[in-house]
Amino acid sequence: MKTTSALRRPSTGPAETLSVDNYLDIDSRLTADELDARELVRGFCDKRLRDVVPDWYERGLAEQEARDVLREFGTLGVLGMHLEGYGCPGAGAVSYGLACTELEAVDSGLRSMVSVQGSLSMAAIHKFGSEEQRQTWLPRMATGEALGCFGLTEPDSGSDPGSMRTVARRDGGGSRADWVLNGTKMWITNGAIADVAVVWARTEDGIRGFLVPAGTPGFRATHMKGKLSMRASITSELILDEVRLPADARLPGAHGLRGPLSCLGEARFGIVFGVLGPARESLRTAIEYAGTRIQFGKPIAGYQLTQQKLVEMLLELQKATLLALHLGRLKEDGRLLPEQLSVGKLNNVRSALGVCRTARTVLGANGIMQEYPVMRHMANLESVLTYEGTVEVHTLVIGQTLTGQNAFR
Repeated sequence: MKTTSALRRPSTGPAETLSVDNYLDIDSRLTADELDARELVRGFCDKRLRDVVPDWYERGLAEQEARDVLREFGTLGVLGMHLEGYGCPGAGAVSYGLACTELEAVDSGLRSMVSVQGSLSMAAIHKFGSEEQRQTWLPRMATGEALGCFGLTEPDSGSDPGSMRTVARRDGGGSRADWVLNGTKMWITNGAIADVAVVWARTEDGIRGFLVPAGTPGFRATHMKGKLSMRASITSELILDEVRLPADARLPGAHGLRGPLSCLGEARFGIVFGVLGPARESLRTAIEYAGTRIQFGKPIAGYQLTQQKLVEMLLELQKATLLALHLGRLKEDGRLLPEQLSVGKLNNVRSALGVCRTARTVLGANGIMQEYPVMRHMANLESVLTYEGTVEVHTLVIGQTLTGQNAFR
């Protein structure tokens, strides 16, 4: 189906075109490098992914397909693109955010796989790893030769990672004693295809991170079946049964929950931008459909109630875009606070999901068909709404800053 990104002013006004994703001329606030990065990723997605993703979603993405596309992303330079050194491009935060928008405009599962590779597993090694760990893993992960996953969430520990049951104990005395890990991790993107898992576990002196290579005895990853969302990505359960690791498998710079939570902040930033993609595509689809669907003798785009829906969707998309750009500039200046990121995640996912739901109503019964991307985007965003912090968690984070009261306990 062909879609349009242009809305034209009434004939009584200037002959000027206003695009759905740039109605407020937000592009004028982007640098040439940022625009180039966006166009590079957009072009790749249009040429390579847009036509095949519906099939991946319908039948579930296969492991080899996931490995192949992540290697292609590595060649494109988007894996860990915001990290410095070790083969990483060191792009600005906004450039990375725009790349996330284009990836998620095709499917949230694609952006999720890229985010887990770069903003979670690579970022953890980059920030908390030893120099040897960085040199061993990061250059290969940047190209997609080696893939990673991030093992934090557990079956009974989601929003409260401090209650995790996965444990790591020392076996033997001295600083070179082995570590032995036991536990289960759940909802792990890229888990079954990862060459290395960043696993967080409870030790005698607090939460610590460990690098667990695939194939380590006692470690296995299994597919999570029955998903009705994020089907164009790999989601796994990690099982650690007496997994023995050398002393240098621990991430030396990570102490306590601040380690994994800081990585989650990197992933949340990608979400703030990423969800603009599904919202944009759903709005475009709704505009195109409304202009061609004839009811009671004219296109439904000519009815006031339909126009109201389109306008409300546009407002939400433009406001969310402005918020994402503002948070991106704060991040580039080193001034972005976790609470501000919670505002972005809470607002933008909610807005994007609302746009997709409204677009579905514009399409009527056709809105649930695979021919159109709207229902797929809507189903994916139901997952994005939950992961990297639920609505309730981000609400209480912001609420605590407003009141000074901790409402988590």
